[in-house]
Amino acid sequence: MPSRRLAPPPRLLASPLSRLSVLFALLLSSVLSVAGTGQAQAAGQRYVALGDSYSSGLGAGGYDGASGACKRSSRAYPALWAAAHAPTSFAFTACAGASTRDVAAKQLGPVNAATTLISVSAGGNDAGFSDVMTTCVLHSEATCLARVAQARRFVDTGLPALLDAAYAAIHAKAPHARVVVLGYPHLYQVPGDCLLGIGDASRKAVDAAADDLDGVIAKRAADHGFAFADVRARFGGHELCSNTPWLHSVTLPLPESYHPTAAGQSGGYLPALAAAA
Repeated sequence: MPSRRLAPPPRLLASPLSRLSVLFALLLSSVLSVAGTGQAQAAGQRYVALGDSYSSGLGAGGYDGASGACKRSSRAYPALWAAAHAPTSFAFTACAGASTRDVAAKQLGPVNAATTLISVSAGGNDAGFSDVMTTCVLHSEATCLARVAQARRFVDTGLPALLDAAYAAIHAKAPHARVVVLGYPHLYQVPGDCLLGIGDASRKAVDAAADDLDGVIAKRAADHGFAFADVRARFGGHELCSNTPWLHSVTLPLPESYHPTAAGQSGGYLPALAAAA
């Protein structure tokens, strides 16, 4: 009986080109699947934006008249993130001038157990940010440095307990939410090209105070299981005295001084939140 030769198995990948085609199709399918999942997750978010003027958008313009003195802006990073990601719900209670106590006492109304994402910036007003800058602009360098030193002592000794209280209040109302705590940028590029205003010694001291503030906020956020979004590197090259500042110097209206512009909100704060959220 003659032997029967078995036919060779079909070659599923007949050439390098066909292999590449299949691999490309698999890769494209995987990318689309991940993208779809990300969009679905963003669409399901229930987002509440808390905080002070750096979160409300003071300095960015485009204020909601109904927000009054809180100066909530459509150009602030919370509103920009919500517009880009279409969360299921979005509540914007951040308010210019708010302290950590204000966040806990006045801004948590929309926060509940169903909240999935919270952003917050707070601590600068507790440390006397506005008074520090007013002192440095209107008085001598020695007076400025003394006022900055006073603020730094408060940040190290008095602020941690205030942050703990605010963060505990947030967690109590939204125990399952991802909380992103955003920090503060350096105000000045030193040395820079500013010919007027406070001197480099005062500018360095103000930036060092921002480092202290961010360090304490980051530590307290981590201890509460919150994410910390550091914006200092993102504002690098865009501080005051740089060629393209994302912050106002002394300006009119005066409350907008030393706050992020619309470019600072969209180019500095928004990507920081997006990366952490």
